[in-house]
Amino acid sequence: ETSNIDQLADQGIRFTQYYSVAPISSPSRVGLTTGMYPIRWGIRTYLQARAGNKKNQQNDFLENRAPSMARLLKGNGYSTAHFGKWHMGGGRDVDNAPSITSYGFDEYSSTWESPDPDKALTASDWIWSESDSIKRWNRTAYFVDKTLDFIKRNKNVPCFINMWPDDVHSPFVPYPEEVPTTENDWESPKPFKAVLKELDVQIGRLTDGLRKIGEEENTIIIFTSDNGPHPDFGNERTGELRGKKGTLYEGGINMPLIIRWPQKIAPGQVDETTILTAVDFLPTLCKITRTKVDVGYPIDGEDMSKAVLGKKELKRKKPVYWEFYRARPKNENRNQNVSPQLAIREGDWKFLVNPDGTLPELYNIKENPSETENLIDKYPNRVALLKNKALRWYNRSFREFVD
Repeated sequence: ETSNIDQLADQGIRFTQYYSVAPISSPSRVGLTTGMYPIRWGIRTYLQARAGNKKNQQNDFLENRAPSMARLLKGNGYSTAHFGKWHMGGGRDVDNAPSITSYGFDEYSSTWESPDPDKALTASDWIWSESDSIKRWNRTAYFVDKTLDFIKRNKNVPCFINMWPDDVHSPFVPYPEEVPTTENDWESPKPFKAVLKELDVQIGRLTDGLRKIGEEENTIIIFTSDNGPHPDFGNERTGELRGKKGTLYEGGINMPLIIRWPQKIAPGQVDETTILTAVDFLPTLCKITRTKVDVGYPIDGEDMSKAVLGKKELKRKKPVYWEFYRARPKNENRNQNVSPQLAIREGDWKFLVNPDGTLPELYNIKENPSETENLIDKYPNRVALLKNKALRWYNRSFREFVD
């Protein structure tokens, strides 16, 4: 039960057709930050050590010349902060990633996978350590405290804050006196439910804190996730959706999205039609805040502010594209959790394929959201159209990155 997150949804608008731009952390965050597909910045899977990045044909970090939502809003008078996981460069043996401030953030506190992790969270060179002064089970409370303090100190100016907690990312390490665990338990359901419960408590602390400092009515809260679950506990965490983290099936990229803004968004709304994606946030929030989008690069996202404000359900002008690459063993078996490398969503139709044209799959997401009925033989003309669009997009995007 997540009463505070449920209340957030009841007080705003919830979208059921929202997508991250990748089924894994780093490229997903790059897309949200830049408003551009992550392949165009050479981020194709999770960022890791240099050898692993090279093997996956990707850069070691997001270049700080890329567009940044924080930088744009900062230029429009906003105070900006990032509290939580970063994972867009830095960590392991990557010691030359740009500072978080170079992306437009005034203040930050970040976890292990970042260029300058908070020492209170990183006593060792790993996700967490028992020696951390801020224990893993207290991290989200730490980030909520920092968020509310930042807003208090900047009451006379507008604020933009990334609060990106990571407690529902494995390993799941709950408060030991409440749920005792060992390392063998850290990817099992019981500790996961405990850390999810704690996340919900902290969402409640955040909303209560905003109310107490008088900033609840005119604060936009956007609640979502970067990718599908791992482990999925046998689809318990994805319901009817196929796949999980690391796949381009719906279970890997179709994410919860709640947006609350009491002053502008009527409560109790559910939009089951508008297709939104993370690259839309940059142009959408810039429209809402009257911030000029002047970045020197073509933005992939669309202004979906009318849908976000609940004024109308919108049809997209362009398809949505995905690319997820990882170096895979040659003998890897395909199953429901290994998808083709590319995907495109246009209207109700979703098509998946590999860059060499193999393993095509076509689904009508409106009629078959669980992606169990591959329709390639039934709609050959649509297959040809979507395949051409997907491959053309991929070849152009990858060539731009390589060049």
